Amino acid sequence: MASAEVLAGVDIVALRLGEADRLELLLGRRAQEPFADQWALPGVLVNGRCADASLDAAAGRALQDRARIVPAHLEQVATVGNAARDPRGWSLSTFYLALLAPDVRLPGEDLCFVALDEVLDGRLSLPFDHAQLVAQAAERLAGKAVYTSLPLYLLAPCFTVTEALTAFQAVLGQTVQHTTLRGRLDKMKQHGWIADTGEKNQPKMGRPQHLLAHRPQAPGGFIFDRSVLS
Repeated sequence: MASAEVLAGVDIVALRLGEADRLELLLGRRAQEPFADQWALPGVLVNGRCADASLDAAAGRALQDRARIVPAHLEQVATVGNAARDPRGWSLSTFYLALLAPDVRLPGEDLCFVALDEVLDGRLSLPFDHAQLVAQAAERLAGKAVYTSLPLYLLAPCFTVTEALTAFQAVLGQTVQHTTLRGRLDKMKQHGWIADTGEKNQPKMGRPQHLLAHRPQAPGGFIFDRSVLS
């Protein structure tokens, strides 16, 4: 790469709620150097030859073209850039947070989900500065989960209060009071963001619970009037 050029790309921190009620991160195996065959964040390059009309469009392509995934929620986190993050030279990355449904399926062996905690605590290393991007995106999600309904995008369209509680606690990394969250869900119900389905789930263990339907009215989630931790 010539010294006058800057490599620009879009990277995706895509998360789902795994079966163990822990957040999992989507990774893809790199096909080319640098770091060929290593697991990294899915992403795409952007330049004057790509067909993307915007960074948001490029972010959608990064998930749809390779993983065939349409995220339940997608938001831009930040842009980073310097001469050290990529061995090819100066580079910029605009990275996004994507929230995926829990039942998302991957189309091939060059994609996988790993425990988010393993990346955050350094047990699993990633190339470039991807571990830092993951940490920033996870911090953004946790910060917004305190006062918005963002964790609900990690659930199926119909869910129980217990499943909602699980999603919030997985994102926040701490206990959320059942009565507090139920009050926030009731507030969402009053504003049309949630509706009673009149049905119950059929769990393998325990008693059936009422199913609620998530009906988002706008991007970004419902904003609570008080912290979910209060």
